[in-house]
Amino acid sequence: MKIKKLVAAVFSIIMVLSLTACGTSADESNVTPKDQKDGIEIGLSIDSLVIERWSRERDLFVSKASELGAEVNVQNANGEIDEQIKQIEYFIDKNVDVIVIIAIDDLSLKDVCAKAKKAGIKVIAYDRLLRDSDVDLYISMDNEKVGELMAEYIVKAIGTEGTIIQVKGSPTDNNVAMVQEGFEKVLADTDIVVDYAEYSNNWVAENGFTVTSEYLATGKIPDAIMCGNDNLAANAIKALIENRLGGEVCVVGQDADLEACQRIVEGTQYMTVYKPVEKLAKMAAEMAVDLAKGTDIGVSETINDGTNDVPYMKLTPIAVTKDNMDEVITGKYHMRNEIYLNVQ
Repeated sequence: MKIKKLVAAVFSIIMVLSLTACGTSADESNVTPKDQKDGIEIGLSIDSLVIERWSRERDLFVSKASELGAEVNVQNANGEIDEQIKQIEYFIDKNVDVIVIIAIDDLSLKDVCAKAKKAGIKVIAYDRLLRDSDVDLYISMDNEKVGELMAEYIVKAIGTEGTIIQVKGSPTDNNVAMVQEGFEKVLADTDIVVDYAEYSNNWVAENGFTVTSEYLATGKIPDAIMCGNDNLAANAIKALIENRLGGEVCVVGQDADLEACQRIVEGTQYMTVYKPVEKLAKMAAEMAVDLAKGTDIGVSETINDGTNDVPYMKLTPIAVTKDNMDEVITGKYHMRNEIYLNVQ
């Protein structure tokens, strides 16, 4: 009788355990609750690594986040918006704590951002504002100031009269509109005429060469060329050199790429806008960790994304010419022997 009772008890326990196991779905077994994670997980989705600065900022962000005890999963969308959406959905499925996005298209990510927030995941728009997405933080430069600096240095170079052309960045990048706003604000007080302007879809650098070449083919020579970034400026200068105008036309850009700094000391590019990206990347990593922990990030300024007012942290850009290259860039952002490589 004792043996029969023991067998029955064991059988009952086995049945209870079996039923409990059947009550857990496959999906539930693969999800790790946030409070059971070993540490903070951050997903970083990058537009592409074609532009020089993104590689540098990726490394700085990952290094700082790691120093703070967070793990970063980096995904490169290679300029494909559908791929970027898939990457963000992948981060959501992994149940990361924070998603940091360098957006390809400022309007195409609002649905997937809403999905992330519904899952309790914080979202940071890095450098480029995500419109209508109600992100938890937008961290960037003062992009209107970037445009103002470009215009101010064109005026400094050519005076308050003249003709210029513009090779703008991608129309899907909200920063381009902000830069243009600042640029036009300065030019409004001058008699400088913008004779031709064109956007560069997906920041394709070769557009700088095409636009400049086509303009020069009309027989006209601009007094200055405003380029959306230094890659576009490089190609505009290539077209100028092919027409024996290298160093004769004021060319301005932004990002302080190494080759742009080389061109500035060589005399073919007049100015670039340096954006302290080391500080930007490290601050973004710190704020991502704070958001993951639920700590107040202390950002009081806001910017309207078209629908919502979102917290806005902005850093101040600096104009760089041959005159202040050593003060601002040399030994801090690029090394002297690299900047002056082609200068005796």
